[in-house]
Parts: sequence; C-alpha cells; structure tokens
Amino acid sequence: MSIRVLVIDDSALVRNLLKRILEQDPQIKVIGSAADPYIAREKIKKLNPDVLTLDVEMPKMDGITFLRNLMRLHPMPVVMVSSLTQKGADTTLQALELGAIDFVSKPRGDMDGSLESVSEEIVQKVKNAAKANIRAAGRGRPSAPLSVEEKQSVDAIIPASNKRRAGGGMPPLLAIGASTGGTEAIKDVLVDLPADMPAIVITQHIPPGFSTAFAQRMDKLAKLTVHEAEEGQQILPGHVYIAPGARHLLVARNDKGYYCKLSDGPRVNRHKPSVDVLFRSVAQTAGKNATGVILTGMGDDGARSLLEMRESGARTIAQDEESSVVWGMPGAAVKHGAAEQILPLEKIPSTLVYMLASKSKTKSTSNSLQRLRAATATTFS
Repeated sequence: MSIRVLVIDDSALVRNLLKRILEQDPQIKVIGSAADPYIAREKIKKLNPDVLTLDVEMPKMDGITFLRNLMRLHPMPVVMVSSLTQKGADTTLQALELGAIDFVSKPRGDMDGSLESVSEEIVQKVKNAAKANIRAAGRGRPSAPLSVEEKQSVDAIIPASNKRRAGGGMPPLLAIGASTGGTEAIKDVLVDLPADMPAIVITQHIPPGFSTAFAQRMDKLAKLTVHEAEEGQQILPGHVYIAPGARHLLVARNDKGYYCKLSDGPRVNRHKPSVDVLFRSVAQTAGKNATGVILTGMGDDGARSLLEMRESGARTIAQDEESSVVWGMPGAAVKHGAAEQILPLEKIPSTLVYMLASKSKTKSTSNSLQRLRAATATTFS
C-alpha cells in the first residue's frame, strides 16, 4: 500500500520538485499539494494523507502556527522543510517540539539541484514518518541525512580493543545516543537532572548548524551547563557535551580526566556523528565508571557499542517501545542484549540519578545525588 503524501509549500517549483523526488519511490504517492495552510487544511480534510511535508515559511499563516493547530486538532506525521539558517534551525527545533517527526534541510542556491542532492534523505524521512509513533507527540524528531555511500562500521573511526580500562580513580560518565525523536527525548531527560550530575556526553543524529541551535536551546532549559563539544575540551561534572553536526564525538583521557576528541572521518552506520563511535570510545576510556543510554531513533546505530559498554562493566539503559517515536536503535540494543534495563522515557532521569549516586566520587555531587537517590529509592525497591 502506498504512502499518501500532501506537499505544502508556497513555491510551485518546490512543490513540483518534491512530487518528482517522492514519486521516484514506488511506495510513495503524492496525492496533492497546497500553496498555503488554508488550502492545505481543506485538502487534509478531503484527502486524509498519511504524511505531510510542510514548509516553515509561508504566506497567510507560518508553518509553526499551522503545525500547532494541526497537532491540536488532527495529529499526523509531518516532515518539515527548513532553510539552513540560524532562524531556520531555531524554527525547526520549535516544530519538532510541537510534534513534527523530522525535517529536511533546504540548501541555499540552485533549488532544483540542491533538493535533488538530498532526494534519498527526503524519501527516507517520509517513509520513516509514516511508521512513526504519533502517540509520542511533543518529542523532537531530527535525524541526520542518509548517505548513499557504503555503510562503514565503527572500526573506521576507532578500532575494537579487548583491553578495557578499569577506570580506577576516574569519575563517572554518562553517554547518551539518539536519532529520530531524539531532540525532545534528550530534552526530557536533561531538564529532570540536577545541576551537579556527573559529566554527560551526547550524540544526536543532526546536521551542522542545527547542533549549535540544539545545544543552545538545551543550555537554556536544563539546570546543567550544555555545550556543543569542541576539540580538546575538558569534560567536567555538571556539564553536557553534544556532538557537533557532521563530526564524530569521542571521549579520551589525559592527566586531568576526560576530554572531547572530534573526528572528521567517514560516516559510521551512514551517520556522522555516530552513536557507535561515542559509545565505543566511552567503553574503552571509562569502562565500568560509565553509564550508557540509547534513546528513540531509526536504524541500529549505537546498539553494538552499547553492548561493548555493558561488557566493559558499564550500566546500560534502552528506551522502551511505547515511549519511542521510532524503536529502531533501542530495539536493536535490546535484541543484541546490550540493555540492562528497558524503561519508559519518563523514568530514565530518576533511574540515572539512582544509578549515578553510587558512582559519584566528589563530595558535593555525591551529597546532592544521594539526597535525590533517597527520594526515589522506593521506585526501585
């Protein structure tokens, strides 16, 4: 059965291009198009599409206002079409918060050539949206563009090793990985964590430009201090480090503790940044002092290296299917036996506090986490 798509964009050129690109896939049929939200509203009622593609900037009513009304009255899968600008990035993150499944970046320059260059990404994201869990509305959705290049394993960036560091004298470290649905899932975790948590490193599948806006947004919302990770940046308790778009984030060690290492190597599992790269580096660097969490996302990136973390002595958590927008990555982790616990999203922050309280070595962090641990102890008794 075909995925029935309604294309909403004020540009006739873009509408025609999207129709041509989407209908290259035999599983997709564009059943109509609309130049503004008012026309779109009537066509949604008449045609009942499976997925919408929605431009951010349109006349008469902007895409955000339309999306807010749509999700309140008639929730359905939406893929945003956004410009690669700071304003476009901020607006897209707002759309994901409202319930859009994912987004496609509309590159600058020649529209015909630029949209054709991301045609595989557009098709895949529409197909992903058709399968997404709309009941998990209100959680963000961006994933990195898919590549047509050969699928590389994590070995291309960081070789496997049988030698696991015991992590003696090193502080605890929390590593989080996510893809489709991940921006809002990560937000839901971070806003419920105390300011003096152990250090947190995050890989979210996200393109350049959007990762900066995402880190800035998290810094405003969370009690922790959130950064877009930089090469050589020391990793400190109470701080969060998010992989920049189009660069892998690894954790390394020096005489001061952990620090961020960025790689411009090939995509891993067709993603850059890759969760597998982060998790393997954490398994090899932090060992039993680490905790790994894999959240909602399409595909299986991160699943195998989360198992490496568990085998190195780390505690591991996978988000459950019901609360995931797409149970691809966490589902693969469960299949591989990588997840020590499978939890709904809302229980992950308190579980992390409970787990990490016993790992914390600094007095101030330990005291705060121990108080929170005691407050949540009945949950785990």
